[in-house]
Amino acid sequence: MNPPCGRCNKPVYPTEKINCLDKYWHKGCFSCEVCKMALSMNNYKGFEKKPYCSMHYPKTSFTIVTDTPENLRLKQQSMLNSQALYKEDFERNKGKGFSVVADTPEMQRVKKTQDQISHVRRLQGASETLKPLNLHLSAVTTQNSRPSLRPLTATSKRYQAMYSYVAAEADEVSLQEGDLILDVEPIDEGWVFGCNQRTGQRGMLPANYVRPV
Repeated sequence: MNPPCGRCNKPVYPTEKINCLDKYWHKGCFSCEVCKMALSMNNYKGFEKKPYCSMHYPKTSFTIVTDTPENLRLKQQSMLNSQALYKEDFERNKGKGFSVVADTPEMQRVKKTQDQISHVRRLQGASETLKPLNLHLSAVTTQNSRPSLRPLTATSKRYQAMYSYVAAEADEVSLQEGDLILDVEPIDEGWVFGCNQRTGQRGMLPANYVRPV
C-alpha cells in the first residue's frame, strides 16, 4: 500500500516519492511551508517535521528537548550521580561534628521556631536577673516608708513600746521593747510625738509600735 503524502495526504507512488522528515512527499509537494518554493534534499531545512527554505526557517532562541528514552536515561543517570555525591559528602563530614542538611522550607520553619524559643529564654533570663534588684528596691522603700496604721487619741500621755524600732530619720526616736514614752501627742495618721524616758530623746515614732499604759 502506497503511503500518503505529508502535504496533500494523497498516495505517493515509488516513482515520485521523497522520503524525508519521517514522511513521504510528492516531489511537487515537497516545498517551503511559507513561500511554497520547491525544495530538494540538498536545500531544505526541517523544523517540527516540516520543510522550510533558508529564508523562512524559524529562528528560535531556545532548544526544545523532548523526553526521549535517551534523555530520560541521561536524566536518571544525573540523579544517581547527585545522590552518590551527596552520600560521599555526608560520609566524609559525618565525623566532623556536623551533618549536611538541606535548607528546605521545613528546615527553615524549624530554625525560625528555635530562634523564637531562644529569644524568649533570653528575655526570661533577663527577668530573673532583675528580680533580686526589684526585691532590694522594695525592701529599701519599705524600710524608708513610715508605717501608717491606726491613729492614737490623746486619752493618755504615757505609752509603752511593744516592739523595738530603729530611727530612720533625724527627727525620729529609737525604741526598745518595754521603753516608756512620755508626753505622747498624735501628729498624723500612724505617727505620734513623744519622749523616750530611757534615753531622753524626743521625736516622732510609729503609733503602731506603742500602746497606752
